[in-house]
Parts: sequence; structure tokens; C-alpha cells
Amino acid sequence: MSLDIDVQTHARTLTLRSPDHVRVGPFAIRYNPDWSLKYANYAIPDQGAEPTPGELDALVAAFRDLDRMPRLEFLPGWAPAVEPALLAAGFTVENRAPILACAPGDLLAPKPVADLAVAEPATDAEFDAAALVQHLGYGGTGEPEDGTAAWLRDAAAGGGVAALATVEGTPVGAGGCSVPVDGLTELAGLAVGADFRRRGIGAALSAHLTRTAFERGCRVVWLEPGDADVERIYASIGFRRAGEKLNISLDPEGS
Repeated sequence: MSLDIDVQTHARTLTLRSPDHVRVGPFAIRYNPDWSLKYANYAIPDQGAEPTPGELDALVAAFRDLDRMPRLEFLPGWAPAVEPALLAAGFTVENRAPILACAPGDLLAPKPVADLAVAEPATDAEFDAAALVQHLGYGGTGEPEDGTAAWLRDAAAGGGVAALATVEGTPVGAGGCSVPVDGLTELAGLAVGADFRRRGIGAALSAHLTRTAFERGCRVVWLEPGDADVERIYASIGFRRAGEKLNISLDPEGS
């Protein structure tokens, strides 16, 4: 099996394991009732799916019922007929994001960062601090939703990784690696506080998460970088392109 198929299988398996997932025709919706962030709620088609207009209408209706934006994330080669069908139904491509991957022998050591400490959260206060860093790092305001910290707790409890970075005791970064499936895990939710960026903290935190995942038996860590600058950070510690993922959605006001 090729790496891109491995990656899509991993994401779909975690969706189907979620107790709140919803099946609609040839789609599985990864629904997070405690976390409205669009990146935490999306559908994945079945491999080789060829949805009918009626099945797409049912998918949109299911998202509306869940009070979530109709949205999908998947590798186009997994189900080639789905993207044209979505475009015909009025969906708009958000972006085509590269998928990066790293194997144990490829991981490179990042530059050291003075006074930086990275550790797995152990207490509720530490998980809450990590969730707040992620929430603010992704542009949120106020307090994070419950699902932010829950994802980190579930990842750590299920064989993945959670990490909180601090500088002289101040939380400055957080992220996690998802529950592994067949030796694959996704590095996700990585965030660094606005006042602490461009100091190498993101690379150090990513390397820590990746190395810890390998120590726990994972054979591949994969991720989706937010933009070209972020991709360069991951490339500096050994991540390389392994495919491309389509992020596509329907405007909330659309039909």
C-alpha cells in the first residue's frame, strides 16, 4: 500500500472510531460536538466513492443538522469522482494542502532553544494550558471549547502524544500526535504563541512530538502544514512531501 493511501486510511479509521461520527451514503462525517472549529469537523468519502446528487444533498443536510459547515478533507486519488461531483454541487476548494511525512531514520535534530522545556501534560491545569495555547494560536479569542483539551487527552491516552512547551514556566506552544493506526500517526494542532514565534520553538516542539511517537512504536508521522513557511519548518527536521489533500467546503449560506 502506498503512503498516501496509508495516510487516508489512517484518517478514515479514526473517523469511524469516533463515537460521534455520522455515516451518510458513501461518506463518514467526523463530528466533534464539543469543538466547532471547522478543522475538527469534516467528511471523508469511502474509497472509490461515486456520489449521486441525492447523496450529496443528504450530506449537506446532515452537516446542517449538526450545525457545522459542510466540509470535506481527503486525498483526491482516494475517490477521484468525488471532487467533480462536489464542485458541480456548489462546493468551493479551500486549498490543496501538501501532506508531509517523516520516518524514524529521516528525523533531524532542530536547533536548540534557550530555556525551552517540552513535556507531556499530566494535570488538568497543564492540559488546559496546552488547549489555551492552541486556541489562541489558531486565532481564537476568550476560552477554548472543551474539545480542544479533550483531543490532547485522548491522543495521549490512546498511544499518541501530547506536548506542552514552556519558557521559564510560561506556556508558549502545544501540539499532539493522534492515536496511531497501523503505525501511522498525524501530528496536528501544533501552535506557538504569537509573542514566541520565529525562535525555533515550532521546530523543537515538532521534533519532540515526532521523536516521541517513534519511541512509542510509530513508523510514520504525517501532517498537513498550514502554509509554505510552516512547511519549511517541518522540512528542516526531516519531513518530506508524500501527497496532496483537498480541503473543500460549501458556503454556510449556500444551498
